[in-house]
Amino acid sequence: MEHGNLTWVREFMLLRLFEAHKPQLFLFLLFYILILPGNVLIILTIRSDPCWGSPMYFLLASLAFLDICYCSVTPLKMLADLFSHRKTISYGGCMAQLFFIHFLGAAEIFLLIIMAYDHYVAICKPLHYASIVSRRVCCALVGAAWVGGFMHSIVQVALTIRLPFCGPNKLDNFFCDVPQVIKLACTDTYVVEILMFSNSDLVTLVCFVLLLMSYTILLVKLRNQSLCGKSKAASTCVTHIIMVFRRGLTNLKKRE
Repeated sequence: MEHGNLTWVREFMLLRLFEAHKPQLFLFLLFYILILPGNVLIILTIRSDPCWGSPMYFLLASLAFLDICYCSVTPLKMLADLFSHRKTISYGGCMAQLFFIHFLGAAEIFLLIIMAYDHYVAICKPLHYASIVSRRVCCALVGAAWVGGFMHSIVQVALTIRLPFCGPNKLDNFFCDVPQVIKLACTDTYVVEILMFSNSDLVTLVCFVLLLMSYTILLVKLRNQSLCGKSKAASTCVTHIIMVFRRGLTNLKKRE
């Protein structure tokens, strides 16, 4: 598409899909191939047994579903590109990847915060847990996580889609992400970069602080409890802690 003397970018080349990066790409895909069955197993297990129908496990199943969606954004395209001669992605496909990566990723982070609140109520206010964290409240909180992820993502995409791309089209990655894409814009992106990274870093920082605060409070509350109470609290929180660390590993793999 031409505008004046400029030729606007219609597609991006994914350099990391070339031969030199195939070992790294294989490890990346293997990481997601292992995650997918695990999340499916979590959902099937929770749905198959009525004893797992508590709000805590409803939130866990919701997180597993989000993780399945998140892990499906980039690997399917990469698998297709492995068997294709041209390692490219269309401009529209690139913007779609940006949207879903940030939408689902932010929704997962918000859901982890909701799970931390759920564990706090379960441990610190067990007698009022059923009334405070009802199924209706859980559904509303999960919906709020999706809405929060959408709002975060729409800001990222709205800022990116306004940028002109009229020259280089080679992405030093095997999927579209904000840092690599905005480097290709044919304009000064200093202000846009500040807005984008402030938006992303603010979400991550606030969520990290809230998670840190929630577990600090739980540790303080557990000091005076019996050994049995501490064991129950540990069993309640261990799944959430595993999910938090796995989410961090997923982000690390995407940034490599």
